[in-house]
Amino acid sequence: MQLSISKEEIKERQRRFAEKLAEKQIDAAILFGGAEIFYLTGFNFFPTERPIVFLMDTKQQSHLFLPEMEKDHAENFAYVDHVRDYYEYPSISHPMEHFRQLLLELGLTYKVIGMDAPGYSSTMGYRGPKIDEVFNQASYVSIKSLVETMRMIKSSTEIELIRESCRWANLAHQYLQKYTKEGLREIEISSRATFDATLAMSKTLGSRYTPHGNPAHAFYRGQIGEDSALPHSVTSNAVIKRGDVLISQASADVWGYKSELERTMFMTEVNDKQEEYFSLMKGAQEVAFQVMKPGLSCSEVERAVQRYYQDNGIEHLTLCHVGHSIGILGHEAPFLDMGDSTIMQSGMVFTVEPGIYVKGLGGFRHSDTVLVTDDGIEILTYYPRNLESLICK
Repeated sequence: MQLSISKEEIKERQRRFAEKLAEKQIDAAILFGGAEIFYLTGFNFFPTERPIVFLMDTKQQSHLFLPEMEKDHAENFAYVDHVRDYYEYPSISHPMEHFRQLLLELGLTYKVIGMDAPGYSSTMGYRGPKIDEVFNQASYVSIKSLVETMRMIKSSTEIELIRESCRWANLAHQYLQKYTKEGLREIEISSRATFDATLAMSKTLGSRYTPHGNPAHAFYRGQIGEDSALPHSVTSNAVIKRGDVLISQASADVWGYKSELERTMFMTEVNDKQEEYFSLMKGAQEVAFQVMKPGLSCSEVERAVQRYYQDNGIEHLTLCHVGHSIGILGHEAPFLDMGDSTIMQSGMVFTVEPGIYVKGLGGFRHSDTVLVTDDGIEILTYYPRNLESLICK
């Protein structure tokens, strides 16, 4: 199978991007977002204080503007027409001054330029002006969601990469459950499962495989025992105890594409209350599976699940929407949320993860990766979902 996005598909994305700019009567575009740049160029990079910018000019030529230290990297891996570099940040001459010179060189004066953000930003100490402060001879419009919208419907290759991610997430989760024992710490269990799954993945796929992220991995992220009721808890290095509720997670990046597999498991034994909420959670997920189809709005999926919550008197125990799209990023638009009216289409990929969170007892959440098809859905993750299979012994 193909384990990467081809140059031809990347260039086709750029062509469609240019077409959408023309439809909006936008002459050129500037993108700062890492996911957007990766999607349009195939260039995976580690964002730092040094600005990296994608530019499409008036002749539909693609440019990557980046620090000299990234030049060879980009020339080897980025599918762009031109790589433009500056020396360093902050340097004597700020990178945005070099970028201004590039805009002048390309004749973008008095043009309409689309941007996904007003300027570059970073949590790593970057300080710099907005684009319109260094180049005020153009008109600027926001295209913040343009590439994100393009990413919503996956190509056949993108879907195969997500399928491959599901396969290795499944293996990592098998190891996680196998290694989960009373008295062990979560870091020990997660590290062992991740190492063994990663080793198997790299040996099996060989040199054709590039993660552009993290290989197969599985973990608990602190959702153990009573803390499983915290939807986004953090790893606490907890010791696993008999009767604990365990919310697990597993995934694998395949050329930057990921899946999401989560299960509610139990250590050794399950009490009546745990079993009751597990069953209710599983029922909520089934409701979502049953209503999802192309032509239905994302909001209708959560409305159906909310009706189920109300019918069972548990709406006060829910803290988050039903799910979200997934692909290059772990969370992408659109969302299975009552506030999102996006119409589901064939080729969209979602997580489906309604959760129930009971303070003092634990959290109950499965997450599966789901493809919208021409006539319904296909559940891509396939780890067991039934209670008996999810008791760790």
